[in-house]
Amino acid sequence: MADDQTIHYMTPQGHKVLNDEQDHLIHKERPKICEIVSWAAGNGDRSENGDYIYNKKRLRQIDGRLRFLKKKLENCKIVDPKDQQGCERVFFGATVTYARENDSEVTIKLVGVDEANFDEGKVNWQSPVGKALLKAGVGDTVKVRTEEGVEHIEILKISYTLN
Repeated sequence: MADDQTIHYMTPQGHKVLNDEQDHLIHKERPKICEIVSWAAGNGDRSENGDYIYNKKRLRQIDGRLRFLKKKLENCKIVDPKDQQGCERVFFGATVTYARENDSEVTIKLVGVDEANFDEGKVNWQSPVGKALLKAGVGDTVKVRTEEGVEHIEILKISYTLN
């Protein structure tokens, strides 16, 4: 791996999702679109052929996504929470419960950039909250920079769940 390439951390589940998407695009979606393009090209004038124009564009989108996925998957490091059992500090893959200044409790899991989904409680480990939590332990209070200013959050629980 070259020095100028970024390593992309991801959970085993995140890796599987990207790998499954790549497999679907290569074996299902791309061949189907290629078949449509071939059929449309055989229909004559390509400059006014909507099927040809649209599906060539779709083919370029698929190829761009495949290049992106290939680069991500080639330069990834899979971090499995099951290998982190017993950690008392927050690292990638941790599930963290913290208290906000308004006394609400929030539980999140620190995941890779491509896995983040706030509605599912999955937060990018490089986000402001993720960066603030890294290397902190239970009972620590950390500062998080938000759009509204700085908020202090207290870590209540750290675990490394497998899901």
